[in-house]
Amino acid sequence: MAPTRAEARLASRRARPPRAGSRYSRFVGLMKIVLPLIAAVLVAAIVVWPHFNQVREGFRIEVARFTLPSAGTQHMSRARFTGTDAKNRPYTVTAETAAQEENRPDTIRLDRPSADITLSDGAWVAASAEQGTLARGEQVLKLAGGVDLFHDQGFELHSPTATIDLRTGAAAGDDPVQGQGPSGSLNAEGFRLSEGGGRILFTGKARLVLLPQESGAPR
Repeated sequence: MAPTRAEARLASRRARPPRAGSRYSRFVGLMKIVLPLIAAVLVAAIVVWPHFNQVREGFRIEVARFTLPSAGTQHMSRARFTGTDAKNRPYTVTAETAAQEENRPDTIRLDRPSADITLSDGAWVAASAEQGTLARGEQVLKLAGGVDLFHDQGFELHSPTATIDLRTGAAAGDDPVQGQGPSGSLNAEGFRLSEGGGRILFTGKARLVLLPQESGAPR
């Protein structure tokens, strides 16, 4: 049976390609959703990117997680700071959390910081503390709350505070210090560490206790 006039008209409408105006309306509607999303991503990238990789005279920051609290202070979790000293020796400073000082944007407050410095001969010096601050421009690390310094030759120092110049590998402290090593232990009123840990000067009154050598050991 031949199709009726109404059926033929409906089939003709179905076979007719969509009008250009309909396609344009759908395109405009899609762009209203996509363009704001692209703008939001670009703004987030502009804000966050500088904190993921900052290079300043051999100094770089690597951040595992970045948060921006309501106060506007920049906070970093599991932060990692790397660089090289004046002799091109690498060093690394890590912290559980790091926060930028509001009035000193070049200074970072550190929670549970630790530092590792590799020396020219392949040896290393490590330091850790409860709190600290890192001046990025000067590359000076100040530690407080109980500082532990270790040298891979078996020497260690313990002091309430210490200041480490990351550019030279030098460290100093003016509080009572207790040190120990393979040959004995020492107590002093302060210390000066230089030459990348190759030389240690104890200041103020000092008391040295030498351990007896084992029988047959060379003197």
